[in-house]
Amino acid sequence: MIHALRTTPNLRSICGFSRCSDVPSEATFSRAFAEFAASGLGKLVHDALVKEHMSPELIGHISRDSTAIQGREKPARKPKRLKVQKKKGRPAKGEEREAVPAKRLDVQLGQPLEDSLAELPTACDRGAKKNAKGFAETWNGYKLHVDVNDCGLPISAILTSASLHDSQAAIPLMKMTSGKITYCYDLMDAAYDAKPIWEASRELGHVPIIDRNPRSRETAPMAPHEAARYNERTAAERFNSSLKDSFGGRNVMVKGAAKVFQHLMFGVVALFADQLLKVAGG
Repeated sequence: MIHALRTTPNLRSICGFSRCSDVPSEATFSRAFAEFAASGLGKLVHDALVKEHMSPELIGHISRDSTAIQGREKPARKPKRLKVQKKKGRPAKGEEREAVPAKRLDVQLGQPLEDSLAELPTACDRGAKKNAKGFAETWNGYKLHVDVNDCGLPISAILTSASLHDSQAAIPLMKMTSGKITYCYDLMDAAYDAKPIWEASRELGHVPIIDRNPRSRETAPMAPHEAARYNERTAAERFNSSLKDSFGGRNVMVKGAAKVFQHLMFGVVALFADQLLKVAGG
């Protein structure tokens, strides 16, 4: 980037540097990037773009998906859990047993968005997921969860640990997107087939269209009109591919969740602007 700024006068001028000597050093860029990450600049700019260009419109479908982000750091060690032997059968008279903790999805239903986001893990760890061809792949790093509209414009994004299941970020994403725009349908694959997610979508005034997870039992196929709408979910897959191939999603060179998310959000902002110009021009 520094080489490009010093050798390309037009790019240097656009970025606000009049002369080659005005281009900061690598250390200065690094410190500035750390400040941007700490302040969440990328997310602020993206939210402003969405508010300016998307909030006045009624959006048809929001496609929800996640993508693997390779990290350049060692996976964090997971704390060892002590296995507690549970007594079988009914409790004896007068015996008190610990209540079973509520599942995260059930808690998220009535939880404020900020609290739900704070409880999602963000440390670098090891993830596993089936790719588009059905083969399992593993990676060290993170997972980027996104909401995309029909035109391929990213509306919301959350970065979590790679090991977090896709469904755990669905309700926070839903609430985040609903606070920015007005839309009708939630499109999600079988990984999001959970009762709280269906309920959250309906409570927010949307129509959920989620591919059913068989879970060792027969499931009814989608109605023809639902299947036709579900095909629009490829917008999220195209976004993930474009982010990685053309907007830096495959070349994360920084460490730490905050800096990784900042790097990705700069790519999301650039992709949003690029796609917006294509939509406006088309």
